[in-house]
Amino acid sequence: MKKIMLSERIRDYRKQNNMSQEKFGKLLNVTPQAVSKWERDECYPDITFLPRLAELLNCSVNDFFC
Repeated sequence: MKKIMLSERIRDYRKQNNMSQEKFGKLLNVTPQAVSKWERDECYPDITFLPRLAELLNCSVNDFFC
């Protein structure tokens, strides 16, 4: 079974959209440290953030899990 790397997807989509962790965090009302932890696979964003993450990153929620 292939492990889904949500952390990599968030980081890759954020970089494709030319957003810093600070800017991305501000748009989500979280700290840049929280974004960093998501991207380092130390923790995950709350599931309720997924639709907003997808909107900001110009992708669908499903793209995080494919």
